[in-house]
Amino acid sequence: MKHKIEAFLPADYDGALALWKRTPGMGLSDADSRERIGAFLEANPGLCFVAKDEAGRLSGTILCGSDTRRGYLYHLAVDTQARRQGLGSLLAGTALAALRAQGVDKCHLMVIRGNELGEAFWRSQGWTLRDDIALYSRATKGFNPA
Repeated sequence: MKHKIEAFLPADYDGALALWKRTPGMGLSDADSRERIGAFLEANPGLCFVAKDEAGRLSGTILCGSDTRRGYLYHLAVDTQARRQGLGSLLAGTALAALRAQGVDKCHLMVIRGNELGEAFWRSQGWTLRDDIALYSRATKGFNPA
């Protein structure tokens, strides 16, 4: 089946969320609410994409953001029936090309430990697992710098 890559629009949110919820290894949080994804799309124009089949059904997503120095990929997901057709590679390549067009020359992504399919996919795409960087996280709620 043929797929078309399009800009990820706020109208795609319901289909994307449904896909993310049925994708094993996908980490979801409050940051994936309709409002937060809408703000992410607005802050990163031209960097987030969906794949749709010939009937217009959403079959893949990728969120891409940039701090103008580095790019970051999130939520690459391809529906089960659309896998093994190069769609994940096409979505990732489209996002990387969009970053490159904005002058961003390096991109990072995170895969939740234990997501073997995700790790295998990114390795097959030529991505390098970094073991020289420690990733720290902290919620901003309740943080008091004083």
